Amino acid sequence: MKLGSTRGPKSVKQSFRSCLAYHEEAPMKTPVAKEHEDARKTVGHLTVFIVMQEYENGRITRREVGDLLWKNFLHARLTFLHCNTGKEMTPIIGEQGGSMLVHKLPVAELGQAFVRDVVLLKDPQNLDKYLVRRLVAVEGYEMASTDEKDEPFVLEKEQCRVLSENKSLNPQEAYDSRTFGPVPMSNIVGRVMYCLRTSTDHGPVPNSRDGMRMDSAILEVGLDVDEMAKNAKT
Repeated sequence: MKLGSTRGPKSVKQSFRSCLAYHEEAPMKTPVAKEHEDARKTVGHLTVFIVMQEYENGRITRREVGDLLWKNFLHARLTFLHCNTGKEMTPIIGEQGGSMLVHKLPVAELGQAFVRDVVLLKDPQNLDKYLVRRLVAVEGYEMASTDEKDEPFVLEKEQCRVLSENKSLNPQEAYDSRTFGPVPMSNIVGRVMYCLRTSTDHGPVPNSRDGMRMDSAILEVGLDVDEMAKNAKT
């Protein structure tokens, strides 16, 4: 459903049912007990019922239905906030760190993550940690080294290469694919859409044209700079 559309009540109800199914089937962030999951589903059904009652009684508009749909179901599933520190991604992320709005990519694959996207990925040498790097090559790309002793090679299926943004760092300082090599695409968990470096210095992250086009609607509705600022302080 396009947010703020003018389709009638039947379409709104159908969209809520589709969203509810997505809400229930989407993987949880962390494993939870079955009773907690059941309680979550019950709350979801109740929320849909209450919102539809308000809509049918004329107390909220179709646009407000769309906003509630986004805030209660889709936004929490499509985005999350992440804080990053370090100088590897300067100037996109300040040396003192920043709060980032990330578009979650449950299955990072070609067609969702694109070359030139700034991505959040699991550290290939420590999967409990996360890195922010720019995606510079994917499967099929030929990699050549400036060192004549190194043979060129082609990235294999579902492999990618990521690099630091800070050109002043040497490979060891940058800690990217020049250090740890190709990375599985499955390590990518999201695309960084927006970065708040300070309360007065923030803005969209320059990604690939396709990535920015996919993220534009999410940013238009889901961006909350105040929430990002709070997250940066915690």
